[in-house]
Amino acid sequence: MRCSTSVARGSGFRVDTVTCLDDHRGWSSAEVENHYRVVLVRRGTFRRMADGRHAVADPTMAYLAVPGVEERFAHPAGGDVCTALTLAPGLWRAIIGHGPGRSADLAFYVDARLDLLHRRLLRAARDGDTAFEVVEAMLPLVGAATGGPAGGPRSAGGPARARTSAAAVVDAAREAISADVPEAAGLVSLAEFLGVSPYRLSRAFTREVGVSLTHYRNRVRVGRALDRLEHGEPSLATLAADLGFADQAHLTRTIRRHCGHTPAALRRLLTAQHTD
Repeated sequence: MRCSTSVARGSGFRVDTVTCLDDHRGWSSAEVENHYRVVLVRRGTFRRMADGRHAVADPTMAYLAVPGVEERFAHPAGGDVCTALTLAPGLWRAIIGHGPGRSADLAFYVDARLDLLHRRLLRAARDGDTAFEVVEAMLPLVGAATGGPAGGPRSAGGPARARTSAAAVVDAAREAISADVPEAAGLVSLAEFLGVSPYRLSRAFTREVGVSLTHYRNRVRVGRALDRLEHGEPSLATLAADLGFADQAHLTRTIRRHCGHTPAALRRLLTAQHTD
């Protein structure tokens, strides 16, 4: 028996925990995927056959399923638990810009660094910031599955010109976030608005600013939250909704991470100072 539980869902992608309780050595019926899917094993071992090629999947070996490839599975070692990151073809092309470029089995080694990225994706999903944090966490996983996402065309002017171009993209991203343009509500839509791949935007932003795009956007939102708390904002739920947080708990976690205090404590602190 196999069951799937959604842990995050965004525009063109979803992250699921897949639990299989099967215990059989024979191959399952054929399945054909119509999306791209990166599968990382959290516990257990199973066998996968893709286009007639066999591979063993376990916590050290993940795989990429591509549209149109026939898959079968066997579970001779009992149950297993996996994380499945599924991307629609349109989002895949926006991130990668090309097909997987590997043989049909599409298996890849999971080193300790990639294991950590997998765990950070699950942590991001728990935090609830699907539009930015989850997307930034999934990009390096997609890169590992494909040998590296396309970062966009290289500048004809060499490294200096490329550096200038990257800085310009980052400046435009910061301006869009500051102006609260609708496309800045998500990393993928922001990248499309700026005419670059999400991977290139994420990498360039961290390199130019020194913090991730997710962290920067949250810093801007925390600043706006502090403005309203300083003026006695009575409802944290309203504040969370107005600033685009998933819920009040997400707002509280983010503000505590940035400021070291809860919103309620900051409201008391700031309103006391404001009235002195």
